Amino acid sequence: MSTIHVDVVSAEESIFSGEAKFVALPGEAGELGIYPRHTPLITRIRPGSVRIQTADGGEEFVFVAGGILEVQPDCVTVLSDTAVRGKDLDEEKANAAKQAAEDAVRNAKSEVDLARAQSELAIMAAQLAALRKYRGKK
Repeated sequence: MSTIHVDVVSAEESIFSGEAKFVALPGEAGELGIYPRHTPLITRIRPGSVRIQTADGGEEFVFVAGGILEVQPDCVTVLSDTAVRGKDLDEEKANAAKQAAEDAVRNAKSEVDLARAQSELAIMAAQLAALRKYRGKK
């Protein structure tokens, strides 16, 4: 079976780089599945989980807080300001951040503050959902 090279990169570091049989992630208009020789594509991605079926049959899991996806027939690149390996997700910290975002929504003094708080709340809710999905697969 053929493979496709996958790179998942955050602002701080390369999170994953390797060969894969399949990649699934949350596209802007819905879930995307990428196989080798996929049609070229550039799109935004929503906060959620990137699931990578590696060439050796294993699975890698990465949470991204949104970003950009580029697909070429032989390469997939995921660029995100924030990306966290599934094994590094911390439910306690995520719950605390979600609570802080909920408080910020309640206490927003301007439309800009409200929009920023709602965005952070959506990201934290997606991170918690991704964490629960990852923990369920282990």
